[in-house]
Amino acid sequence: MKTEKEKMMEGTLFNAGDPILIKDRRRAKNLLHRLNITEYRVTKKAREIITELIPNSGKNLYIEPPFFCDYGYNIFCGDNVYFNVNCVVLDGAKVNIGSDVLFGPGVQLYTAAHPLDAQTRKTVEFSKPITIGNDCWIGGNAIICPGVRIGNGCVIGAGAVVTKDIPDNSLAVGNPAKVIKKLNQETTENQIV
Repeated sequence: MKTEKEKMMEGTLFNAGDPILIKDRRRAKNLLHRLNITEYRVTKKAREIITELIPNSGKNLYIEPPFFCDYGYNIFCGDNVYFNVNCVVLDGAKVNIGSDVLFGPGVQLYTAAHPLDAQTRKTVEFSKPITIGNDCWIGGNAIICPGVRIGNGCVIGAGAVVTKDIPDNSLAVGNPAKVIKKLNQETTENQIV
């Protein structure tokens, strides 16, 4: 029989009130309190807290507090990842972030999802992984929904709500986000999105 944590990680229905998951979230909240309240500035101690909170990260993970997540251990980052202030990562499922990725202020990544049936929703939920490729820029207040894959070299416009996969080298904007332009790294103009 699978544990609730195993069910959560594989994307099947699970009970978030499971004592082990509550303990894991409490651990993350304690680390976030230290990062967001006690340290707040990005100091050597803050970097140690970030490494403990998000152990599956490459070199140069930079988080500008405040930052929020459910577990931390489900966030996997390549090298040179930057989170600006007020980012939220609901990481019930794996959040796989490539290298050289920038997140603007207030970006939200949601792996958490809930059944549409009200009775079922009262007791269980599920999560779907999110993947963000290398060399991406996610504009401020963008929302990435459960199960979305964003390709390499993408720009997601500020305030976009990404509900479907975005192919490599695309500029996507709006709610719901739509690809409005293919980006060629050799001819990309410097634009603010």
